[in-house]
Amino acid sequence: MLPQPTAAPSGDDAAAQPRRTVVSYAVGSLATGTFGTVPGLVLLYFLTDTLAVPAALAGAAVFVPKFLDVLWNPVVGGWSDRTRSRFGPRRPWMFAGAVTLPPLFVLMFAVPDVGPTAAALWVSVAFLLAGAAYGMFQVPYISLPAELTPHPAERSRLQTARIIVVSVGILVGGAAAPALVSAGGDGRAGYLLMGVVVAAVLAIGTLACTATVPTTHAVIADAGTAGVGGGSLPGALRIARGNPPFWALYTGFLLQSLAVAVALAAIPYYARYVLDREGWTSVLFAAFVGPALLVTPLWRRVEARRGKLWCLVAASWIFAVAAAVAAPGLLAPVLPTLAFVGCGFAYAGLQVFAYSMLTDTLAERRAGDTTRAGLLAGLWTASETAMFAVGPGVVAAVLAVSGFVSSSAGETVAQPGSAIVAIVVAAGLVPAVLVAASTTRFARYAEEPS
Repeated sequence: MLPQPTAAPSGDDAAAQPRRTVVSYAVGSLATGTFGTVPGLVLLYFLTDTLAVPAALAGAAVFVPKFLDVLWNPVVGGWSDRTRSRFGPRRPWMFAGAVTLPPLFVLMFAVPDVGPTAAALWVSVAFLLAGAAYGMFQVPYISLPAELTPHPAERSRLQTARIIVVSVGILVGGAAAPALVSAGGDGRAGYLLMGVVVAAVLAIGTLACTATVPTTHAVIADAGTAGVGGGSLPGALRIARGNPPFWALYTGFLLQSLAVAVALAAIPYYARYVLDREGWTSVLFAAFVGPALLVTPLWRRVEARRGKLWCLVAASWIFAVAAAVAAPGLLAPVLPTLAFVGCGFAYAGLQVFAYSMLTDTLAERRAGDTTRAGLLAGLWTASETAMFAVGPGVVAAVLAVSGFVSSSAGETVAQPGSAIVAIVVAAGLVPAVLVAASTTRFARYAEEPS
């Protein structure tokens, strides 16, 4: 068991968190699940198959903004660690993100008819600004459980509720977004309609959470020392390496984030060109995310008997096997859909236990240390979003070298066999290998002293 924090938040620490606290925290994940899903699912496809942007340029347009998040999010985390206000250190930053993210999200899909290259630049800049706004909400939001309660079991309870709401957000992003595009007539108009509706969901989730979540008062990092390497990516990495349980968990989760990002970016291509069912994207997403609404509480029961780490490793292997089964598209669409259900069952466990163990490590404070929860949460979220940029970039690179042919909205093109093979590899085999490899890092977590 990880050491317990020496400084507890105010209130009755012996009691379970009130239901209103659990609900007010979890509702924020309606936004994080939606924003974490929609760009990874539709943005690359929007660029290549609606705006006729070449695959390599489209991959760069998606990758560069997320790469810059890696530099931005630890800075936000360091700032929130040092913020002093009557609303606590986290809520002012969450509010800043809540009011700026929705309009910037709409801007990503409000692309004028300026040609492929200029359209790629427009989307990239808008994505960069939206990512910065998202970081202002997400980084302090992830820090909250470590400060809301000192009890690991209660942090798991908060994360269980969060994952259920995340699943709703992912369903909105993964299942409803393509349907909204179709309802809007496909093409630019359809994507703009989708952008407006999703932006409304983002506003509801971020503002409701910010307005209702309890104020926390973390131990504030000393302003004279926290800025020395502490509010930067190098400083965050140095502090992370000094927390061995966090480092083992963080590096394993990076592999899993990349796996999911690759799979998400490949799904629209997989549905259209491997299963020959373009409208099946929403079905696959529902199969992937829907199980979390039912099985997340079941994972908590297994945790009570086996522990968080055992559950995380077991979920990882279930995901890897299911992804490998889905890859070739055999017996389509039944077997691939069932395999995606298996991935969804496992994904619920991956999220609950990775984030619950994260907040355990964030709550750890060594003698004489001030809190670095915001900084480490910034590193975690920055790296996760970076992987969600690398994932589409990997898919775009694979498509580019395989001879994939980009097209405009409504245009039908025949893909070479090499492109079909590349899509199969990206949609299932690469995610399976990455998630299996993550278990070696989680083994290091188990080796760290308690």
